[in-house]
This record gives sequence, C-alpha cells and structure tokens, in this order.
Amino acid sequence: MMSSSPPPHRILVVDDQESNVRVVGNILGELGFTIVPATSGEQALRRLAAKQPDLVLLDVLMPGMDGFEVCRRIRESTPEAEIPIIFLSAADDKGLIVRALEGGGVDYVTKPFNPAELISRVRTHLALKAARDSLRQLAEDKDELLGILAHDLKNHLGGMQMTAQLLSDRASGAGDQALKRMAGNILTSTGQMLAFVKQFLANASADRGLTMKIEPVCLRTAALKVHRHYTDAAERKGIQLHQDLPETGVHVLADQSALEQVLENLISNAVKFSAPGKSVWIRVEATPDSGRCIIRDEGPGFTPEDRSMMFRRYRRLSATPTAGEPSTGLGLSIVKKLMDALDGRIECESVPGQGATFTVELPPAIRDEAS
Repeated sequence: MMSSSPPPHRILVVDDQESNVRVVGNILGELGFTIVPATSGEQALRRLAAKQPDLVLLDVLMPGMDGFEVCRRIRESTPEAEIPIIFLSAADDKGLIVRALEGGGVDYVTKPFNPAELISRVRTHLALKAARDSLRQLAEDKDELLGILAHDLKNHLGGMQMTAQLLSDRASGAGDQALKRMAGNILTSTGQMLAFVKQFLANASADRGLTMKIEPVCLRTAALKVHRHYTDAAERKGIQLHQDLPETGVHVLADQSALEQVLENLISNAVKFSAPGKSVWIRVEATPDSGRCIIRDEGPGFTPEDRSMMFRRYRRLSATPTAGEPSTGLGLSIVKKLMDALDGRIECESVPGQGATFTVELPPAIRDEAS
C-alpha cells in the first residue's frame, strides 16, 4: 500500500502591499507551503471563511480594517481552531507589539524580513499547533472511550445491584442470614461503584460543556421534588429533613435538570455526612435580585483547609459519611461547574463541628405567581 504524505500547510498572508505578500510568498513557497494571499482585511476574512489556513501572517497597519480588527474577528469566528496569528509590521513600537500579543497574536515579526527568522517563527508555531491539535484529539478520544466504558459499567452494575437485592430478599424470606450478609456486601459494593460511575459521568459531561436550556424555572418546585426524593434516605438514618418553602413560586432563570442536580448533590451530602438524630433544612426565598435555596445541616462542617479545596474534583475532605455511603470527591466540583454554567452563585458558611450552610443563588425570572 502506498502511503500518502500530508497536504502542505496553508498559510494566509495578509498585507496591503502586494510586494510584501510576494516576498513572503517566495520565502515560504520554496519550502513547500501553500500561500494564500490577501491584500486587505476584508479579503483575508473571505479567504479564511472559504477554507481555514494553518497559520496567518498578518500586517498590523492596513487602511480600512487593520490587523487588530482582523485578528479579533478571526478569534471570534474560529475560537475552537486556535489558528496561530503572527503579526507583521515595519513599526518596531513596543506598544504595538504588546497590543498585538494581547489581542490574540502568538508572535510579532518586524519588516524588513530576515528570511531565516521568519521561517523559524513559522515552523515553530506550526509545530506548536500540530502538538495542540494532537493533544486535543487524544483528549477527545480518551473522553469518548472512558464515556463508553463508564456507561457500559453503569449498566452492568445496575444489573448486579438488582440481582443482589433479589438475592437478599430471598435470603431474608428463607432465614438464611449468611446468604443475606453476602448479598448485603454485594449490594454495598455495587452501590458505591455505581455512585462513583454516575458522578464520573456527570463530571465528564460538565467538563465537555453542558447544553443549557435557560428558561424560567420554579425554585420552590425543584426544592420540593428533591426534598421528597431524599425523605426516605433521611428517615432510614434517623435524620429529620425539614422544608421551609414559600406558598408562591420563586421563579429563576436556570436549566431544570442542572438545577435539580445541584440541589440533589447538596441534599445528598447533607444527609450523607449527618449523624442519626441530626436535622437537615432546605429553605427557598426570594430577594429583589435573586432566588435563593439554602441547605443547612448539623454535620461535622468544614475546616479552613476543606473550604480552600471543596470545589476541586477528586478531593476527599476531612469528614466521612456516617453510614458507610460512597464518597467520590466529585459532587461539589460538579455543583460549582453547573452553577457557573447557570450564571449563578454558590456560597458556603461553616464552622468545624457546627454544620454547614450552602446558599444557591440564581437570577430571577421576574415572575411571582402561585406554583
């Protein structure tokens, strides 16, 4: 089988002086690069829209649309491509150089060109782009593979958990305590693994960027739903789960699913880390500038060290679950990512040994009617 060589790199050369375009084209064309000429900013953007280059050599001072504006439009239109832009200018002005680099350029070459210097800069930035593209592809492949494995693992663990539950029920009915203990061990292990897989998938989804459907959502309804969902879990641990919800709806701008996931993580943690006999409260209130959900517990609270890293993923904090529940170190990091995506705010107040209070705050949807 014959191996095909990769196509030559495309370099867009933008300069209002055709003689400069020819000089650059001659220098780089001899090395096998494909040169795409443009003598104005408008023409450069049309050429770029037709087919993206691998690198742009861009004159700073041009009539009409200057190089800074061209660079800004390239960055806005192709943010994911990260096309390297090397500015060219006869002006050796430090202020211009700083502005060019801060505006999105990766390098700056002064005219008249030193051919060896120009070639070196071009090759360096093409190599860096190739490395970035390769790393991005590896990361995407890794995420896809891990996602497939995690989804498959979740399905198998779910099946194992269901089978172990049936086995435990039959062992109880038959009075076989040894079999019941073994089935209980399987249930505990699969439950912990399943919890980790679910948190891992949620974290991976947040990393990739969530597609949010921002719309008016009733914070009271979301809080009530989560409260009902965790009532049984709290009762099994001997924990009182209280609610303080207004009679009318408190509407905020949010994504319904993301909001419920935030509240579920916070309530789950409050129940998980609280000892029997303690209480957990969930309160919803409206302010002139926001809708708030406050979740307070009587658990161990957070140390100053805990608070400095509580929103980092895979960070195990000082407290441990009070009934052997799984703790992945992902829950709060997911909450922070979701709140950032919702343009909301989350705050934590805590004194070690005296519980913790999390406040979720979201912009109002300017509605006030019965839920």
